[in-house]
Amino acid sequence: MPFVSIRISGTATREEKAGIVADVTSSLVTRLGKNPAAVQIVIEEVSTENYGAGGQLLADRDAPGKPREDAHAVPSQ
Repeated sequence: MPFVSIRISGTATREEKAGIVADVTSSLVTRLGKNPAAVQIVIEEVSTENYGAGGQLLADRDAPGKPREDAHAVPSQ
């Protein structure tokens, strides 16, 4: 039984989380032949005040007036 734990900074909508669950489940079914009913996924939303990267809290990095830079975002084309 696959168990997947996903942590994200900040929050995501219910629809975004449902999409993540569907995508990860589909991947485990396709790539590993797992039964979708057996796939368990937990999404943990971590407050940006409790998450640091690059030597600073994400809450400070994303403060109002500062341009937001997401090192994990997919580059726009």
